[in-house]
Amino acid sequence: MHKSQDPSNTTSHPNREPLDALADDATEAAAPASDGGEDSALQARVAALEAENRKLKEDYLRALAEAENARRMADRRIEDNNKFAVSNFAKALLGVADNLGRALLAAPGQARETNEPLNNLAIGIEMTERELQRTLGDYKVRRIQSLNAPFDPNLHQAVQEVEDTSVPTGTVVQVYQDGYQIHDRLLRPAMVVVSRGGPKRDVPQDGASGGDSGPFGGAA
Repeated sequence: MHKSQDPSNTTSHPNREPLDALADDATEAAAPASDGGEDSALQARVAALEAENRKLKEDYLRALAEAENARRMADRRIEDNNKFAVSNFAKALLGVADNLGRALLAAPGQARETNEPLNNLAIGIEMTERELQRTLGDYKVRRIQSLNAPFDPNLHQAVQEVEDTSVPTGTVVQVYQDGYQIHDRLLRPAMVVVSRGGPKRDVPQDGASGGDSGPFGGAA
């Protein structure tokens, strides 16, 4: 006679397999959700690093531009110092040039023709004056040619106006004291006498000085 088998050993559990399947599905569903969160965090970190990198690049380019500007300004200052270092010394020599010019005016040509010692003295003064002008020229100091030129307030200082209908209004008709430039900078303005009462000077198209107004701001 056979022993009866334990029903618990032979009875199947019909609900176990569906439960196992549901558990597997839940696990699989949870994994992508976790991966998606990690991706979002990674993307946010990448975006933050890219923004930081852009800022650092902008800061670097700004600092580079500022350094280049500072270098150019320093180079310009050095160049100006080299160009105009002798300005004060050259200005002091202008008085010597003025005195030499006055000495020559005191020895007119007719007097020199009849007075050999005076002529020899004048020749020596002329040689000294030429040498001084040459030396000044070596340092880019040059005399402004003002006589018969249009009055230019950037170069001339008018000390007097005179009636002169033979030349256009605003013409320099006499120079009391020569003006000088060093490179493109005014070292000393020329002191001049300016005409008025003559024909109008053609006004440049850029509207520069000319026309009816004299150097003192009044009508000619």
